[in-house]
Amino acid sequence: MRIISTNIGQPTTILWNGKKEQTGIFKYPVSEPLFLEKESVARDTISNRRVHGGVHKACYLFPMGQYPYWKGLYPNLKWDWGMFGENLTVEGLDEAQIRIGDIFRVGSALVQVSQPREPCYKLGVRFGNQDILRQFIDHGYSGMYVRVLEEGQVKTGDVLQLEKASENPLTVKQFFNFLFERKKNPDILQLAIANTALPEHKRERLKKYL
Repeated sequence: MRIISTNIGQPTTILWNGKKEQTGIFKYPVSEPLFLEKESVARDTISNRRVHGGVHKACYLFPMGQYPYWKGLYPNLKWDWGMFGENLTVEGLDEAQIRIGDIFRVGSALVQVSQPREPCYKLGVRFGNQDILRQFIDHGYSGMYVRVLEEGQVKTGDVLQLEKASENPLTVKQFFNFLFERKKNPDILQLAIANTALPEHKRERLKKYL
């Protein structure tokens, strides 16, 4: 897996339900390296820290390989890397192969996969169509958030090297699909609750399905 674009966003004012609010969803490629901090990417915009950023969502990665699919659905948009609000666009990233809890060295940073991305209305704002939320869920490839175990710098061309594979086999894609299933797969449920790389509040909420 290789970083093909580093992306950050400036504060952008949008109108939502008749109210003005700020968002950092409009991310665009930058030529300089990014510095991954414990709870965010330096110089990036996080408008609502209740749901974005933080230890479990310090940096968002999205697969380059999914771009052709979305370009086919939205051919009239002005396309560039960072369209999904990702900090790192990654060649070769496959959520069906990556486990929640996998640890990677990338640049001088050490990161651990923590959870898939669950889409919100701001993705719909970026695409100019709220239908993308259901389309994103149905497609099943979400990208992934990582926690930063060791702060460090990453740049275009850096390779993600697997340092330690999670002993829990739950993949990012399995968990993303599971989140939106009406009938919860009991095997995936058990794997998720047992996976300590997932945020504790998520695992606690899942216990209601036991």
